[in-house]
Amino acid sequence: MGHDASPRRRRQAERSAATRRALLDSGRALFAERGFAGTGREDIVRQAGVTRGALYHHFAGKEELFRAVFEEMEREVAERVTVAAAVGRDPHEQLVQGCAAFLDLATDPAVQRIVLLDAPSVLGWQAWREVDAIYGLGLVREGLQAAMDAGQIRTQPTTLLAHLVLGALNEAALFIAGSADPVTARAEVGTVVAGLLAGL
Repeated sequence: MGHDASPRRRRQAERSAATRRALLDSGRALFAERGFAGTGREDIVRQAGVTRGALYHHFAGKEELFRAVFEEMEREVAERVTVAAAVGRDPHEQLVQGCAAFLDLATDPAVQRIVLLDAPSVLGWQAWREVDAIYGLGLVREGLQAAMDAGQIRTQPTTLLAHLVLGALNEAALFIAGSADPVTARAEVGTVVAGLLAGL
C-alpha cells in the first residue's frame, strides 16, 4: 500500500495542475473575447471541460481567476519586453527597444482587454498598480539606471523617474487600446515616446 501512495499523489497533483491550467486558458480566452463582465462562470467551466466545483477548488471565484490570468499575462509581457530590450546595442537603446515592445503589445486585443481595460476596474486601481509595479516598474528602473550608469541620460532619482516613465507608457498603451485604429495610434505614440526618452 505504501508503494502506490506516492505515484497516486503525483497523478492527483498532475490532474490538479492540468485542471488549473485548463481554467486559466479558458478564462484567458473568454475574458479576452467577451471581457470580464461578459464572461459567466458556466462559460468558463464549460470551455475548460471541468465542473463548477473544480473552479471553486482552485479559485475563490471568477475575480480570483481573472487576477491569476492578469498576473500571468503581466509576467509574459515583462518577459517579452526583456527579450526585446536585450537586442539593443547599449543601455539607452535597450530602454528604447523595451518600451517599443511594450507599446507593440498594446495592439494585442487580449492585452488590451484584460491587462489595460478590465484589470483596473475588476481588481481596483490599487491592486492593478501593485501587480504592474512588480512586473513593469523594476524593468523600467533597471533600464533607466543602466542608461544613467553609462552616462547616456542625466542622473536623476531613479525610482521617481521610473514611476513617471511607467505612467507615461501605461497612458500611451491605454491610448492605443482605446483607439479605433490601434496600428496608427501605435505609430503616433511611438514617435512621442521615443522623443520623451531621447529628452532624458
